[in-house]
Amino acid sequence: MESIATLTTQFGQYAVVQIAVPGTSPVNAGVLLLDPATNRLHIRFRRDWDEIAGEEDAEVLEALAGDIENKAQEMGASQLLDWMEEHLSNVIQISDREPVLVDSFESSAARLYRQHVSPKVLSFRTHLPKYSLRAAAGRFGEQMEVEPEDWEETPANLKLTEDMFIAHVVGHSMEPRIPDGSLCVFRYNVVGSRNGKLVLVMHYGETGENRFTIKRYRSVKAQSEEGWKHEKIVLEPLNPEYEPWELEENSPIKVLAEFVTVLENR
Repeated sequence: MESIATLTTQFGQYAVVQIAVPGTSPVNAGVLLLDPATNRLHIRFRRDWDEIAGEEDAEVLEALAGDIENKAQEMGASQLLDWMEEHLSNVIQISDREPVLVDSFESSAARLYRQHVSPKVLSFRTHLPKYSLRAAAGRFGEQMEVEPEDWEETPANLKLTEDMFIAHVVGHSMEPRIPDGSLCVFRYNVVGSRNGKLVLVMHYGETGENRFTIKRYRSVKAQSEEGWKHEKIVLEPLNPEYEPWELEENSPIKVLAEFVTVLENR
């Protein structure tokens, strides 16, 4: 009998932080999501301050999220929210806390941020283009002019380059590292050896989204008179319930991109 995965949900509390930059209307700056069980604060803040504030103000505001995180660790998250609700000035304001049902605090913080904060899209600085896999194959594999479906904000610690993009991944073969339904970041230029890397592959013999798969690339080489050559190439799933795929010579496949990270599971 197959086991049925259960989803554990619990209540959190969230508040929206608003900033009134001198000379401008107040804007929603970020979201604070409290996990009452662990007294931990999950923080999401915008990063486009140099576009909407002066240089000095932007430097201060860019440090705000880190300051709040440090204070939460020092005081405790719930205690910090109490203090902010009582003491914040007209420049920095916080909304009343609202209850929210969550299964993952990281995913819920990201969802609440998207709902309440509308940062400017800074292409390849804070945001990456999102494509369907079919569009990504045309844009990066055939150099076609393809408009992205949308632009997605990425984590502040992810260094962006113009050969990176985001796509939805469907399927269970790469779980648990890449959950079904994940938004993932890819890099078109596979840097260095492909061996052992997770790669996005296009299979010319298939149609639609079935043309694309993500697998771990394994190359076994043998030495001949002409030098080293591929003896075989295997595309491996991470989920042991799926079989590896050994490529035959002249297999109609093309490696499009290298997997970078899971952005979010939606």
